[in-house]
Amino acid sequence: MDPWILKWLEKEMGDCLFSTVRAMPPVPLPPDSYDAVRNQYVSTRILREMLKEVPEDARKLLGVTDKDLCIPILTYVFGEAQLDGIAAVVSLARLRQEHYGVAPDRGLLLERLRKESLHELGHTFGLIHCPSRECVMYLSNTVVDVDGKGRTFCRACRAAMGPLSGAGREE
Repeated sequence: MDPWILKWLEKEMGDCLFSTVRAMPPVPLPPDSYDAVRNQYVSTRILREMLKEVPEDARKLLGVTDKDLCIPILTYVFGEAQLDGIAAVVSLARLRQEHYGVAPDRGLLLERLRKESLHELGHTFGLIHCPSRECVMYLSNTVVDVDGKGRTFCRACRAAMGPLSGAGREE
């Protein structure tokens, strides 16, 4: 992982959620999360291991990896989260332009990472997929969907997160 990207994400999530965010030391992916047949990592197994590493004072835990993620019923996922839980994980693999045979675009990568990180953290606050394309909680089946959806929570999703999330304020 590029440490600069993680530092940027730490600040960005803190600003977006009006919360204190701190990075943890890197943790190796659990060996049983690798699916050799698919050449991908099973995100649910990563979440299970992440739950063993949650600091006592943490409200949420977001894992970030460069590895391509999947779940058994889907070809790939950009991330996965525990609905109304603590842990979420996102992958940079399919957010990178290079994955699609296009030249790297750091700005686009960061925008996609911001959206998918907020999306997965939204699930940890109990949010489900939103029907509004302007909302970051809109379902993203493809990177085109990620690019097309909004970069913040819509009014209804902010309200559903409640005041404890810190995300109830307008940006």
